[in-house]
Amino acid sequence: MESSNNNELFYINGQWVEPKTGTKLDVINPATEAPIASIAMGGPSDVDAAVKAAQDAFDSYSQTSIDYRVGLLNRITELLGERSDSMAATISSEMGAPAGLAKAAQAPTGLAHFATMANILSAYEFEERHGKSLITKEPVGVVGMITPWNWPLNQIACKVAPALAAGCTMVLKPSEIAPLNAILFAEILHEAGVPAGVFNLVN
Repeated sequence: MESSNNNELFYINGQWVEPKTGTKLDVINPATEAPIASIAMGGPSDVDAAVKAAQDAFDSYSQTSIDYRVGLLNRITELLGERSDSMAATISSEMGAPAGLAKAAQAPTGLAHFATMANILSAYEFEERHGKSLITKEPVGVVGMITPWNWPLNQIACKVAPALAAGCTMVLKPSEIAPLNAILFAEILHEAGVPAGVFNLVN
């Protein structure tokens, strides 16, 4: 399993920051019932900071071009592929999926969501005329995301990819039972160049 230095931090406004609370929680490997990591547990002030960062980033990100967002999705897809083995090992350790299943299915489904969304976005029509009416589809704002422990990366990717494609900003609160893959995921988004405040992570 890949170990991250950011397990006890939150990703807010493009930076790994100390939580405003001092509460920690052990992440347990269900196969051994032993702790494998410790994460920070946030409070309302941490959520407020993440939401503010997402709100501040919305005006600029919502105006980005389709080509820019397609490029971002493709870059994330590429990086998820490069770190697929580490992601699979992390998922296996924190939520108990057999290693073979994590490598063959759990990690690849996350990648597939981004690849599929890039293909959809490149040809998507945001304006549609009905008679004398013009329907325009626009980003709605900040998206709040809460994801479960089972199929964790799949559940994260199937929410984050369309939000990025639509031009929305977001705050993710992953399952406290299986949060480590989300931390690796946030590192990948940072490396991919997702603008500060567009994606935020709190536990």
